[in-house]
Amino acid sequence: MSGTKQPFDVRVGAYAVVIQDGHILLAHWHQHGNSAWTLPGGGLEFGEDAPTAAVREVLEETGYTVELDGLLGVDSHFIPPAKRMHGEGRMLHALRVIYRASITGGELASEAAGSTDEAAWFPLAEVPGLERVGLVDAALELLRSAPEDSTAPLRPWRNPR
Repeated sequence: MSGTKQPFDVRVGAYAVVIQDGHILLAHWHQHGNSAWTLPGGGLEFGEDAPTAAVREVLEETGYTVELDGLLGVDSHFIPPAKRMHGEGRMLHALRVIYRASITGGELASEAAGSTDEAAWFPLAEVPGLERVGLVDAALELLRSAPEDSTAPLRPWRNPR
């Protein structure tokens, strides 16, 4: 299908699961009339790799600097045209790269002018009762099934070409 335009759009995002003392760090997504708790993270900027995007997004949305401890997995979410926020008329494939991360600095702060309006810590036991996006559940499932030794720090890989 070389040269043929795909019948869908793709958005690549990078997200972090930060758990500390039995609590998970979440950001409150509030955009275009939608509102729910989500993982800190978001879309890659042009020329940015996924690990860099995850670290940047956590800082922007929560005030914390983090180190990525490992890749948990990649999740796909498909949004039909009728459910897209801007009426684009095409299916959206949201490809979500999910990392485990640890806080290295900063302090809790909410994003001032972005797609999230609050950051907060929640006990893991309270997550099922939160109004949340499916990404939170997908990430926690990846975390539950992750091997115990999957905590090696990640470094961006660059193609030498």
